[in-house]
Amino acid sequence: MAQCRAVIRRRIADPLLSLLTQGVAPERLALSVAVGIVVGNVPILGLSTVLCVAIALLFELNLVAIQIAQAAMAPTQLLLLIPFVRLGDWLLRAPPQALSLHADPALIAGGVGHAIAVLWRAMLHGALAWLLVAPEAIFLLHKALTPVFERAAAALRR
Repeated sequence: MAQCRAVIRRRIADPLLSLLTQGVAPERLALSVAVGIVVGNVPILGLSTVLCVAIALLFELNLVAIQIAQAAMAPTQLLLLIPFVRLGDWLLRAPPQALSLHADPALIAGGVGHAIAVLWRAMLHGALAWLLVAPEAIFLLHKALTPVFERAAAALRR
């Protein structure tokens, strides 16, 4: 456990806190991290890095902070993939997609075209659910992280 904390501190916390000493405003850092966390959980694998770069450039957010937060979300992105797909299925009143270890052989047995169609539909359903959740999640994370980074900035100035 102590080793895990050390890795998190060295690879996530310390680099983010060093941005405060380089002049990044705590509020902007909080927004950058909030966006990175939420976009890091987009249910389309491989999209989060590119999407974070585009958002950082478009909204003039800190690219380093967004990418650190986004990269840290890799495990949760995988964990949230199926819940987002299921939520999208529910929102669209569609039958649940066949996405499980038990369904994979049947999915492949249906042919490559069928597998691509099922996976494409699943990604679209998951993306719809994520798009509905993302704005509120960014707002809430931003509000929660701003005072944290403000306190950290004050502590670093002492």
